[in-house]
Parts: sequence; structure tokens; C-alpha cells
Amino acid sequence: MTGRHPDDRGQAFPVYITVVAGLLLLAFAYFAVGQAAATRNGAQTAADAAALAAAQDARQQLRDGWLKVILDPARWDEFLTGQDYGELAACQRAASFAAKNHAELWGEGCRRLPLGEEGFRVDVRTLNTVGGSVIPGTDEQHAFASATAVIEPRCTFDAPEPEPTSTGPAEPDPGEAEEEKPKPILGLSCDGEAWDIEPDRPSLPDVADLFTVRLAE
Repeated sequence: MTGRHPDDRGQAFPVYITVVAGLLLLAFAYFAVGQAAATRNGAQTAADAAALAAAQDARQQLRDGWLKVILDPARWDEFLTGQDYGELAACQRAASFAAKNHAELWGEGCRRLPLGEEGFRVDVRTLNTVGGSVIPGTDEQHAFASATAVIEPRCTFDAPEPEPTSTGPAEPDPGEAEEEKPKPILGLSCDGEAWDIEPDRPSLPDVADLFTVRLAE
């Protein structure tokens, strides 16, 4: 009858320890890679949210400004083309949304796009480090990301030609005639849909009718 020599069990134990240690090391490596990937994804999510928040804030500013001059079509252009808004307020909104996603504005932070395109470019850094507190040597390694959101006008305004001045008889005395109602403002079109602005009861495009906000590629 044969049996396992006691030394065999003694020799197998170090091999067992080595295998377990290798598996633990491999599991730790996978965890480290996953932790880093999650932090990088979080950075990009924060950058996207911050850029969109800035562009959406600017879009709302544009509509609010347009409403203030709604009865003066000569002043519509800067609003409908997406140019007349405050960068500071929009970037404060970007910082707020970055913080909600555990990040902060970093590097060049939040800035308006160069002339020719409306929107914002945002750079962020995660507040959390790549390896958290469990991976040695990563306590100062943060993840960084950038995103760009653009504001695209959807409306155009073509003021109709003014009516020719009448050369007929003089108008009746204003005190004897009914007060003439203000005429609707014509010429506004959003994605092919005409909007006639009635001065006394205006039906106005929503902010999403006026502009598209999206992340750039």
C-alpha cells in the first residue's frame, strides 16, 4: 500500500501560498484599473455636465434679453444670433454642476468659444484621486477632462418691407377715430415655422425653440 509522503504536503503548502498571493495581486490590479477608469469616467461626466450647464444658462439669458426688447425688432439680432449673454454667470453655473459631480474647474476653467461659434469649453479635475485611499502612490493623482458645448440658433428674422407712405387725404382726427391697434410683428421663423408676434397677446417661442444646446464632438 502506498501513501503520500508527509514531505509532499509540506512542499505543496508554499505553492498554495504563492498561488493565493498571485490571485490576490491580480485581483488588486483589476481593482486599481477599474478604480482609475471609474474616476476618469467621472471626470468626463463632470466636464460634460459643466459645459452643458454653461451653454444652457447662456441660452436662457438670450431668451430673457430678447423678451425685454420683444416690441423692438431692430434690437433682436444680437439675441437671436446667440451673442448677447454674460459669460461670468454661465461659468458660475458650470462650476456649480462640476461640484455636483465631485469635480472642480481646472486649468483654463470655463471660457467662451472663439468668435464664430457660440458656446463654452470647460476643463475640470476630479476631487477624488485616481486610486482613492486604497492604492499607494495615487493620493495626489486626479483625473482630468474637457468638454465643449455649443449654442446653435434655430430662428431667423427677416423684417418685412415697410408699407409705402400714403399720399391720400389726411387721416381723421385721432380723437374721433378708434385707436389703431399695434400690428403683429412678422418675419420670425424657427426651423421653418413662422411665429407672428402679437404685441397685445404674444405667443412666443420657448427657449428650446430658439436655440439648440449640444455637446460638440
